[in-house]
Amino acid sequence: MTLAKWLDFQALGDERGSLVALEQGTSIPFEIKRIYYIYHTEKDISRGYHAHKELKQVAICVSGSCRITLDNGFVREDVFMDNPTKGLLIDSLLWREMHDFSAGCILLVLASDHYKESDYIRDYSCFTAKVNNT
Repeated sequence: MTLAKWLDFQALGDERGSLVALEQGTSIPFEIKRIYYIYHTEKDISRGYHAHKELKQVAICVSGSCRITLDNGFVREDVFMDNPTKGLLIDSLLWREMHDFSAGCILLVLASDHYKESDYIRDYSCFTAKVNNT
């Protein structure tokens, strides 16, 4: 079972450079209500360590590279992100961790809802209890 769900984005370009256009409902499978990006993360720093009850996200490494660990409470999977034409669809109730940020890494995230602290699950044991319905 693979947890990674990849979205392929069309790159347009010529000798002047490249462009990727993202549109909700076509290349992004949900209404985009929040956009943020992570940058200047030191090499040995990890981020994330949470899941969302409802929120869906698409992560795109627009520059550099990083490793994302996904976990559904039963299976853990590492994916390497280094291609700005690929998006990682992160569904609700998936634990996520971000590691191994390269110098110059910019990780863009498109989210299906506004920031809501109540949607976060920040404790791994609470997360596994929720996905196991205990």
